[in-house]
Amino acid sequence: MSSHEQQVRTSLKSEPLVSPGIGAGFMATFRRDLLIAFRHRGEMANPIMFLLMVITMVPLGISPERAVLSVLAPGMIWVVALLATLLSLDGLFRADYEDGALEQLLMSPQPLYFQVLAKVLVHWLVTGLPLTIMAPLLGVMLSLPAAGFWPLVFSLFLGTACLSLIGAIGAALTVALRKGGLLISLIIMPLYVPILIFGSSAVSSAIDGFPFGGQMAVLGAFLAMAVVLAPVAAAGALRISVNG
Repeated sequence: MSSHEQQVRTSLKSEPLVSPGIGAGFMATFRRDLLIAFRHRGEMANPIMFLLMVITMVPLGISPERAVLSVLAPGMIWVVALLATLLSLDGLFRADYEDGALEQLLMSPQPLYFQVLAKVLVHWLVTGLPLTIMAPLLGVMLSLPAAGFWPLVFSLFLGTACLSLIGAIGAALTVALRKGGLLISLIIMPLYVPILIFGSSAVSSAIDGFPFGGQMAVLGAFLAMAVVLAPVAAAGALRISVNG
């Protein structure tokens, strides 16, 4: 072996391998999951189609009168948005678990907190954000008064992000189960109730002419707590589900 080769080997041994930074790992997971989501556009459309079908059936099944629909609109839109989010939660970690990518993610030197956060962000972008953008159309379909449009959009913007973060905990706990969709609903539905109450209450208060800043502040507080705590809980649940 030449002296030059010995110097190269010595330098390689002396220099530790540097893993990608946290930001690079977060963006890599984010780009990967977003690309996979757009390759399965049919699955992306399922929550939106469910939302549209249910909202379309409400006037047919209850009453087409504007006075009745305007009263039901805030709670109905919020309930259907919650159920639409539940439809897509089972696949949050399922595909990675089945193809072995989740085990590689757990063994990665990157903090699992940021990997889970990246996955939840993609889930919200392809599920919660489209539902939020569609909120004005849904409001028109249910004769929502004009005063409730912007509160509906803002409350869904905050609330659907909370739903995705909290739902990640249930998805992580049931990822190893073959039919975990129903169990996810049972686990996280009690945690969804406060978000549903404050979200629909904000819209109703705006329609009635009352201030709704308090409800929005509570939703913002829920989101801040969920961003901090939910990925930690989901990461721990993933380790238990995969390694336990």
